[in-house]
Amino acid sequence: MTPRTRLRIGATLAAVALAATACGGSSDGDDLGSDDKKPTFASDTTMGKIQAKGTMTVGTKFDQPLYGEKTLSGDVEGFDVEIARLIADELGVKVNFVEAVSKNREPFIQNGNVDIVVATYTINDKRKKIVDFAGPYYQTGQSLMVRKDDSAINSKDDLAGKKVCSVEGSTPAERIKTEAPKALVTLFDAYGKCATALENKQVDAVTTDEAILLGLVSKKPDAYKVVGETFSEEPYGIGLKKGDQAFRDFLNDFVEKIYEDGRWKKALEKTVGKVQDSLPEPPAVDRYTSA
Repeated sequence: MTPRTRLRIGATLAAVALAATACGGSSDGDDLGSDDKKPTFASDTTMGKIQAKGTMTVGTKFDQPLYGEKTLSGDVEGFDVEIARLIADELGVKVNFVEAVSKNREPFIQNGNVDIVVATYTINDKRKKIVDFAGPYYQTGQSLMVRKDDSAINSKDDLAGKKVCSVEGSTPAERIKTEAPKALVTLFDAYGKCATALENKQVDAVTTDEAILLGLVSKKPDAYKVVGETFSEEPYGIGLKKGDQAFRDFLNDFVEKIYEDGRWKKALEKTVGKVQDSLPEPPAVDRYTSA
């Protein structure tokens, strides 16, 4: 369990100037990109097929500040978005973002709707049976968000009889049933809806990864606050089709490469770093054996 990072007082999210839109866009010219000559791959590999198309389709969240959020101008921004753009840049292709909510991430990968999913996507054994993961490229933990004026809920131990909101198909939605068995769980398809329900007093708390909650608080610091210590470990991975070992090796190599050359840190500072006092170290890549 790691100490929870605190929001900076008076921190304001700056608009991130990004080249690609929700409908797609090139990573060319992005200041996080690599100037290295782009590698080429065999035509029968996923990397080669993406290069032949000239576009990589990525599932990401559209409602999660700091990680994946669609702006009023139609751009998509956040740390997950930056990671996806860096992958596209590595392949020398454009990137097309489509919205992936928690419950449709596995079907999107299985059905070929996307090439990868980069969407605050926790690696766990249940999901490994359906899809594969590269990474992790970030790690956080589950926590709670309550209304700013609420002094009754300070940890998961205070949730008995309280209405707690999470998202369908998410690991936090399942874990809270064990961590707080007497809580009354309400599920929506997006955390933004949970936040609105909290503000309107339809629920008493929202639970998910602390990183996501901090993003929601950053948008309305006078309405919400994060309370208690984290009570899980949530390693975020890049989801891809199960059994595609060559693609997973490429993505794992890529993650380690951006750790070493500073692009990972730069992407984190550009997004999450705008509201956190201290940034975490990159987690070790887990090159597990796919069943």
